[in-house]
Amino acid sequence: MAIADWLKRSVLPPVAAGAIRLFGKSMRLFTVGESRVDDLYRQGQRIIIAFWHGRQVMMPLAYRGSCASILISQHRDGELMARIMKSFGFGAVRGSTTRGGVQALRQLIREGQSGGDLVVTPDGPKGPACRVQQGVLYVAKMTGFPIVPLTFASSKKKSFQAGINCKFRILGAGGSLFGGSLSSSCDREQEKIW
Repeated sequence: MAIADWLKRSVLPPVAAGAIRLFGKSMRLFTVGESRVDDLYRQGQRIIIAFWHGRQVMMPLAYRGSCASILISQHRDGELMARIMKSFGFGAVRGSTTRGGVQALRQLIREGQSGGDLVVTPDGPKGPACRVQQGVLYVAKMTGFPIVPLTFASSKKKSFQAGINCKFRILGAGGSLFGGSLSSSCDREQEKIW
């Protein structure tokens, strides 16, 4: 078991990161709608990037900023993901709704206050899938950062032209990344919760 653990922790992360980079280099990327995010960066604003739990693998290719901390669970699979994301230059804050959540939210807020973007999966590892939990809204309220949704999908069909949209073709398949600031709808959600 020790050899399997060593392989999983030491060999698999750089191999997985290399595969993500190779996959990214094999794509033709087209970006649409990124100007809102770029405007936020030009104004010196940090952001919270939010994407659904099952969509995280290709996200390092879409990040447009310079420094980000990702909320990653304390589970063993979270350790693997943290090591993969570290190879892309992301920091990891470890915790989730089921383990270490309060401390992780506090640490995430501190990371944001020190000048970095924040990255979260608002539906968390246990779900319910594609339903926003209160944690991301709390972090947005405490930091004042707008929430920017982002997603990845792959299809042979054309993608919707909404938000940040990256289209590419690889082996006959197309994919998309979407996003856009949700600060106004975030404010409405915060009013309901708080």
